[in-house]
Amino acid sequence: MKFVLATHNPGKLREMSAILSQFGVEVVSPGDLGITVDVEETGTTFAENAMLKARAICEAAGLPAIADDSGLCVDALNGGPGVYSARYGGEGLDDRGRYMLLLNNLRGQTTRAAHFACAIACAFPGGDELTAEGRCDGTIAFAPMGEGGFGYDPVFFVPELKKTFGQLTAEEKSAISHRGRALADFVKKLATYLKK
Repeated sequence: MKFVLATHNPGKLREMSAILSQFGVEVVSPGDLGITVDVEETGTTFAENAMLKARAICEAAGLPAIADDSGLCVDALNGGPGVYSARYGGEGLDDRGRYMLLLNNLRGQTTRAAHFACAIACAFPGGDELTAEGRCDGTIAFAPMGEGGFGYDPVFFVPELKKTFGQLTAEEKSAISHRGRALADFVKKLATYLKK
């Protein structure tokens, strides 16, 4: 059985392949199939954006498609950057530019509570759909720490571990991360679905 993962990120592809291989599922990217669908993320939630991508890729490939959407939600910014996490501050910024802008926007804020959220959606050619979500709570550090991860990882502090995501090993991060939790939930739902 073949699933298409709606991503151009080789790391996500490896991670999903390792998890889904236990079900006899082969995971391919849209590029592997010559599909170049650019899905506009017009949803107001991570779940809506993930499903928009999954449906579009499923339709283009004629195969089950999995997509995820995730981001950082900061209490002091009314849940922002949220679904705009990857576009925070505009097109010209890289990961470091985005988290430095975030730190700048939080200057003087004593409330630094935040969480990472991830939604995974799967669309099947017959119209069936599965969704799963995960969340990891933490705070925004006052300065970047650690070289690991990507995106906002160097400024997302996990109090119980006394480290930022940027200071964790890949294994430590996936054990507690929003994506790790969403994947665990998704795998359970997919296992149940595939038994039907």
